[in-house]
Formats: sequence, C-alpha cells, structure tokens
Amino acid sequence: MSTPRTSGRRALRPTAALTASALSITLLAACGSNGGSDAAPASDGRPVTITFWGWAKGTKEVVDAFNASHKDVQVTFEQIPSGVAGGYAKISDASKAGNAPDVFNVEYAALPDFVSQGAVQDITKLVSADLKAKYLPQAVELTTLAKSQWALPLDAAPQALFYRKDLFDKAGITAAPKTWDEYRADAQKLKAANPNTRIGTFFPDDPSTFEALSWQAGAQWFTGQQDTWSVDIAGTRTKGVTDYWQQLVADDLVRVQPSFSQQWTASLQKGETAGYLGAAWGGGVLKSTLASTPDASGKWAVAPIPSWDGKPASGMLGGSVFAVSKNSKKAKAAVEFATWATTTPEGIQARIASGTSSLFPADPELIPAAKAAFNTDFYGGQDIYSVFVDSSKSIRQGWTWGPTMGVTNNAMKDAFGKLGQGGTIQSAVDAAQQGTVAELKNRGLKVAQ
Repeated sequence: MSTPRTSGRRALRPTAALTASALSITLLAACGSNGGSDAAPASDGRPVTITFWGWAKGTKEVVDAFNASHKDVQVTFEQIPSGVAGGYAKISDASKAGNAPDVFNVEYAALPDFVSQGAVQDITKLVSADLKAKYLPQAVELTTLAKSQWALPLDAAPQALFYRKDLFDKAGITAAPKTWDEYRADAQKLKAANPNTRIGTFFPDDPSTFEALSWQAGAQWFTGQQDTWSVDIAGTRTKGVTDYWQQLVADDLVRVQPSFSQQWTASLQKGETAGYLGAAWGGGVLKSTLASTPDASGKWAVAPIPSWDGKPASGMLGGSVFAVSKNSKKAKAAVEFATWATTTPEGIQARIASGTSSLFPADPELIPAAKAAFNTDFYGGQDIYSVFVDSSKSIRQGWTWGPTMGVTNNAMKDAFGKLGQGGTIQSAVDAAQQGTVAELKNRGLKVAQ
C-alpha cells in the first residue's frame, strides 16, 4: 500500500500567505547561518558532530542507526521531556542562553512559536524542491511560514474513527458513521441498546482534539496579512463544532473524561465507550492501552472520521518536525540528519524497531515500511493504513497554527475543565479567543479588530 507519488508533487502553497512581519519572525537570527560546508569532515579527518534533543519513542534508535551508517556526520542525542511536559521550556531556555542543540523535535503546532521567538533557523536554502516534493503537501504547508522553510516533517496525523464493531452490531449499526448527523444517531442507538454505553468521549484536558475537529470543519483560526494577525477562534465554522459537541454532552451521548486517563481506559475495557476519535498514531495507542484486556483484540475497527457533508475531510491531530536551532553553526549537517531520519527506509525502520507502532510517515514512500511493521491482529487483520492514507489525502489545506498556541491551549483547557460545573464549550472557545488576542498584543503584534 502506498500513496501515489503525484500526491507528494502537487503545487505547494505558502501557509495562508503569511508574511514575515505578521509572524514577527526574528529573521536576523537566521541570516548568515544557512549554507557553509559544515557537513564535510573536519580538516583533521574527524566527523562533524551535532547535538539533537527529542523525546519520542524510537528516537535514540534512529540516532544509533544514523551514526552506524555515516562517517562524516555523527549525532549526540539527549532525551528530554515531551514538549508540554517541559521539553519546550527547556528548548526555549537553551535558545535564550545560546546553548540550544543543533536540531530538535517540536510538534507542528509549536513551530510558529519557536520561529517567532527567533529560536529556529530558516533552512530554505538547504531544502531542495525535490526534497520538499517527497513529503505530504499538507505537512510541507505547516512547516512553511512567510514563504520560508523552517523544519522538515517527520510524521503526519490524519484523523480517524476507532470503534467497537461488536457493540455497533448489537445496536443495529451496520457501518461506521460517515456524517456527524449519523454519528449522533449512532450514539443514540448505542445508548438505547445499553444505557451504560457511549459512542465516544469529549476530552476536557486536550484542546488538540477540538482543534482538529475545527480544522476538519473548515475553520481557520489564524491568518496573517501584511503585519497584522487575524484571530478567528470563535468564528462561524468553529461555532458549528462547538454547538454540536455541546449538545452531545448535554444529551449525555458522550462521556467527558480526561484523555488517556484511568477512567477513560476503564470505560473502554468495560465496553462503556464504543469509539475513539483519534489520529493515525492512535492505532498503536489504543492497541497498547487495551493490551491487558484479552477479549478486546479483534473487536476494534478503523474508519474515516465523519464529516459534515459525508465527503472525505480531515484535520491533523498531532505530528512533529525536525527544526534547526538558531544557535547551530552546523545547519547542513543538521539537515542531512533530519533528511535521513524522515525520508529513508532505514530511518523509519530504526524508529519502528523500537516498538513504535502505527507511525504515519510524512513521506508517503515510507508508508509501506510502517505498514509492514504494524501487526493488525488487534483490528481483526484490517488494513488500517489504507484508511490513514485516504484520510491523509483529505487533510484540509490552509490551516495555520498561531505563534501563541501555548496560551491558546491553556485558556481553552482551563475553561473546558469547568464543563461539569456550569461551564460550556463555547465559553472555552471565547476564553481562547480573548486570551490569544491579549497575548499577541502583549508580544507587540498587531491584531485585526
């Protein structure tokens, strides 16, 4: 199974026509650092050594495989906490102190913030058109800001619906829902068949799921024109998503539980939650989450996420990139390593061999290797990667992450936490809108009123 090569060669568009001034990119930090011959061995014959920080499972194995197969460049790896668990703060602090690693991993949503801080180098001159054409165009779009390339995509995270076939069958549901109207109708059928069963979960601690749903609906939370940001978190497209999920919560058709919590896991184990709205990487997460539940294997299936009109549409829920720090004097070597890690079978196989599962590479040519490494017994032998491939083609283009997503997410999460205490999803969206605008202004950026 593979994605047609033509899908990786479609014309690439600058992300939402963002300008350097709208991003408030510290371009001076990147000037003079692209180029040079730093990937060549030193005059004493020793290899160029670069430092790399990351946290994802399998990263060390990727570094070991690269070092074993390269003589001119060697990588020194340091494991750091995941981004929101302290990794981003560590990278930011190191950048300000002038001792950041040569290359590091960040999620797509965090990249604009690091660019706006001046913590990342513009690597446009080091990324050829042929290299960009290898990646899913939506992934390239998310790493292209102000018409410049700021990172190389590692993986993509198209949305998908994971569901219990047996519970759907018992409720008289013969196929996975294709529309959100059908999803609601199926939720009612599941609850009627078993009063303790719900079709899914609203995660109050995880704004990223809500963001992906808004993205899928065609919302565009951030756009930059000239030197001004427009923020439309509380816009019409998002309101449709907000109202829909608020009604599901009000009608007790979905659970409200923290993501990947003990409560959520227990509800899956007991058959009290029959579905999970996740992404490609969720195939491995769900499988490992229920590994201790013997009778779960073979009961789960994967389908495209429902859409508003029944036509294929997806957002992205996660995904990460390789970025070169502003402090690095070895950008060529850093890009050489990042290129190898994201576009070679050896790089992807090293990561998968560590036990990483259901990774969906941003380079479609690597999907067969990822697919071959994933045991689908848990999904009854279903070719779940074909679902992910189709979903990846339907990821909506034009979505832009803002430069203050940490503030945006925290404001939304704090308000989501009040859902059981009189709070609403709309109030969380409004809080995110207000908090984001205030933070942009606090950073000295212009905001359209």
